[in-house]
Amino acid sequence: MQVPGKIKVGDTIPLKFTVLNRTAMTRKFLKWQTPFEPLLSKYLDIQNELGEEVQYKGPMAKRVMPPPADAYISLKPNDSLVVKVNVLKGYDIHEPGKYKISYTSENVSGLKVLDSVNFEYR
Repeated sequence: MQVPGKIKVGDTIPLKFTVLNRTAMTRKFLKWQTPFEPLLSKYLDIQNELGEEVQYKGPMAKRVMPPPADAYISLKPNDSLVVKVNVLKGYDIHEPGKYKISYTSENVSGLKVLDSVNFEYR
């Protein structure tokens, strides 16, 4: 995940989400609760510098199990997939300050996100 370090209040908060397949075989991940599908659920944890959680304001989809085949995305060996999303479409950030974004849906999607990202909204 990547986000600019400093963002002007009122501007979009662009989050770049990259998935890399560093293996020698094709891998699949579930696109549910990732930026690779339209905003249908909370998959980020966003906190201000006081540790207070930013409220999620987007939809919450109910899912059928098991996921259908078209809910998965395949990545060939050493390939990558990138998507950019505006965090403000799902999260209520309006106060200036420092924020931390973490991906929280690893158990659903199967993606492993190594680090959180930080930005200053001013």
